[in-house]
Amino acid sequence: MAILQTKDLAVGMMVAQDVYSKAGQLIIRKDSLLTRQMIAHLKYYFIDEIEIHDGELPEEIQHALESRTQIENTQLDRILKSPEYKVFKKDYTANVNMLQNSVNDIILRNTPVNPPELIEQTVRIFNSGDSYFSLFGMLHSMKQIDDSTFAHSVNVAMISRLIGSWVGLDEEDLDNLTLAGLLHDIGKCQIPDEILMKPKKLEKTEYEFVKMHAQFGYDFIKNQDLDRRVKRAVLHHHERCDGTGYPFGYKLEQLEDFECIIGIADVYDAMTADRCYRSGLCPFEVISFFEQEGLQKYHPKYITTFLQKIANSYLNSDVLLSNGAVARVVYINTRLTRPIVQLRDKTFINLLDHPSLYIQSIV
Repeated sequence: MAILQTKDLAVGMMVAQDVYSKAGQLIIRKDSLLTRQMIAHLKYYFIDEIEIHDGELPEEIQHALESRTQIENTQLDRILKSPEYKVFKKDYTANVNMLQNSVNDIILRNTPVNPPELIEQTVRIFNSGDSYFSLFGMLHSMKQIDDSTFAHSVNVAMISRLIGSWVGLDEEDLDNLTLAGLLHDIGKCQIPDEILMKPKKLEKTEYEFVKMHAQFGYDFIKNQDLDRRVKRAVLHHHERCDGTGYPFGYKLEQLEDFECIIGIADVYDAMTADRCYRSGLCPFEVISFFEQEGLQKYHPKYITTFLQKIANSYLNSDVLLSNGAVARVVYINTRLTRPIVQLRDKTFINLLDHPSLYIQSIV
């Protein structure tokens, strides 16, 4: 066993002893595998350190992991076999290819950006889904096929447009926001693949070079006839409201709406690519990730709307709890990761009152 600081914990580590809050509540049971929700929960209760198992996982824990993976794959398989997915895949792939060709023309031939062409196809795909619930599922499933910078940019454009529609932006603003999402990472074309796709942690010098993509992207389009908010979003989408972002360390009062919205969409999509949000279909790992990062990093209006909408989309969905029970989400509490659920025997559990229970997956 080893004692680790909470700040050093990682998803997948196994807890060696029951963890209690300072008030005596059981927060995490012994032999639980840490999730982002659990780590965020430890910070919420100001737990500084816990004991972690060394060595291989016990057989029963391995079986539990296999069961969870099977549930996630079943959910993904359901999407991949749907008629809607086949149409989405065709249109999505065409959109990614068009974006790649357009970006290459902008960079190599200094071709003017063609906003109507870029926006039209993305908006058509955006409008093809019957709900934002299905949109997130489709976007995640496409990661099995294409997780390139261009696919990421299409995803960010659609997620940003979704957030913009939730907060009431008009059609013209939504179109410009969509364009900003499509172009936000154009500067990554200046970063060599051996750095951009490096499987290991980047060296400090490599990371500093990657951070320059925001400036590279702005330089590509700064003289183009585009809405100034689009240009700003390309330059500032990695800024954070608490001043911890880059390239300039701007704070909330220095940032504009587009860059704040795209910053949230960018983190969300990058997070799903890293499998932080396991199946891409359970909102509670997403919320925990943002909680763990620090909600103060993001614009209060947009991060609150984003997380609440995701959580509320799962009302009446069946979920797998950390104790192996299947339940249905019936009410979303103010603390979004701790809803009220109903078990198969019709009894209700308020997860606010049961800190050691967590939602693992959507069934």
